[in-house]
Amino acid sequence: MFIVWGVGHAVIAIRVSSNKQFNEGDSPEAQREQLKRYALTLNAHITKTFIFAESGSKIDQPMQAAINYCKDPKNNIQLFIIKSIDRFTRGGAPFYDQLKAQLEQLGIQLVDIYGVISSQRVNTLEHLGVRYSWSEYSPSQKTEYLEAERAKDELRDILSRMIGAEVRYTRLGYWMRQTPYGFQAEKVETRNGKRVVLKPHPKEGPFVKEIFKLKSEGILTDQEIIDKLNGLGFQTRLHYQRDKHDRSKVIGKRGGNPLDKDAMDLMVRNPIYAGINTEKWTEGKPVRTVFDGLVDIEIFNRANRGKVAIIENGDDICVTKEVAPAYQVNKGIRNPDFPYRKFVGCSICGKPMYGSASRGYNGSYYPAYHCYKGHQFRVPKAEFEATIMEFVSHITIDPNQIELIMETVMHEWNRRQKNIEADSERYDEQIQALELEAELTVKKLKYLESETAIKYMESDLVNIEQKIKGLESERNKHQSDQPMNIERVIARVKYFLENLDKLLLKQIDPVKKVQFFGVFFDRIPTYQELKTGTENSAMLTGINELFRLASTNLPGMVGPVGLEPTTPCLKGRCSNRLSYGPIAICKLKLTLYIILF
Repeated sequence: MFIVWGVGHAVIAIRVSSNKQFNEGDSPEAQREQLKRYALTLNAHITKTFIFAESGSKIDQPMQAAINYCKDPKNNIQLFIIKSIDRFTRGGAPFYDQLKAQLEQLGIQLVDIYGVISSQRVNTLEHLGVRYSWSEYSPSQKTEYLEAERAKDELRDILSRMIGAEVRYTRLGYWMRQTPYGFQAEKVETRNGKRVVLKPHPKEGPFVKEIFKLKSEGILTDQEIIDKLNGLGFQTRLHYQRDKHDRSKVIGKRGGNPLDKDAMDLMVRNPIYAGINTEKWTEGKPVRTVFDGLVDIEIFNRANRGKVAIIENGDDICVTKEVAPAYQVNKGIRNPDFPYRKFVGCSICGKPMYGSASRGYNGSYYPAYHCYKGHQFRVPKAEFEATIMEFVSHITIDPNQIELIMETVMHEWNRRQKNIEADSERYDEQIQALELEAELTVKKLKYLESETAIKYMESDLVNIEQKIKGLESERNKHQSDQPMNIERVIARVKYFLENLDKLLLKQIDPVKKVQFFGVFFDRIPTYQELKTGTENSAMLTGINELFRLASTNLPGMVGPVGLEPTTPCLKGRCSNRLSYGPIAICKLKLTLYIILF
């Protein structure tokens, strides 16, 4: 028996596998034209068109949305037209049978333009005038199942070739994933053909470099770095969201957000910015990319301070990740009430001391630094910090290092002058880009007729103007916040070098105060050593070679070499290797920062 088509309502369903195929290859528009022409030959009226840009191999089949539309009796659908079975589903015979059965229960005929799906129905008991559900079948059913399985096998072959090649090229150091923030993809000629590499993005790249530079210096807090980058106009990358059924329609956008702590941490921990790729396709093994990163490995390691480290041993590379649990990260060491916690060791066991305030019977709180590692050692906060102030009063700068310190001051001064100029240029670039965007928005408004579209465009224009005003304000503030005159800087540095205890005493910020205290040591001192050092300087060792205790004659350092305070800038290694150790130079830079600002 053949079904004779008359005038009927039809749905056409179009599917492409990805957004790339949406714009290239078997595009939705090409399928739409074919299906429209075929619907005319069936004398069918198209009431709805569905466009899907997603894989047909998923458990949640895209075509289910179109079938759900057909289930509504109000729509009165008789035909469901597709280009071919592989456009209907890639899930094989089971998925095909499940989707087609839903249409058959609704009395809707599934039709493809190649005629594989036949409208013919055969009843094996037709000659007896009897009909059962099992006696009626479609002669093309086996062919349809074979075609559905072929579509599934074809998908497997396509993905095996494509993913296999991408895995191989990834292991060779090329890039096959979504482009990370700060990079842009570029196809270049290589010995392996035309391959994709990453190049610095002209707008995003400088932001990433600035984040790593500030993190590696360890001078600013994370929030200060975030505020500075946002002031320079940092925004996450924009991504446009399209309608699930009509990919030509943009229904929204995401991104364009300011920098936050989570985004910065993810960025800083990603080794791709140092030219090292670690992912599933490399089996977790670090691979050196054929393109350069935005920062070198040394800066990457200093910026991560041991949480993530790239270790080179000839051609071998190792990436270690030691991310602390959230409960440890949240506590940290930056407690303004107990700034010296974890900077001074217990007199009994030598482990870092903590700080807290215990409540007495009368309801009063008694703040103290303590250690409870199988023993009890507790020092009242006032006594503890008084001991530190007394100890610092005995610290002096080694006269042999004064000249080098002044040279470093000049170098730091020049670097900051260049940074101010570079930041001003970034502000100007951001303002110019926003002004251009505002101009284009105004031009678009002239051609719009929809009140809703005009409303959204006007809202965007107001937002752009607010951003411009904010950037101009930040730029003016930044330009007015010039460093002090160099003569005043030199005089100030000399004064504080001669009076280090006053530098600690006048420091209001408890975090910077404890950073400055940590500069003096190459290892964590115990409280007993500080106490003894105030009475007999010859008994205390471990002072950094930049400094010395008054009247001490001990040149060496007792304790494990390389044991350093857990200050924000002292973990890791420094590249500035001058006449004395790299750790000393890092400490010197931090000291100068505290003195100057």
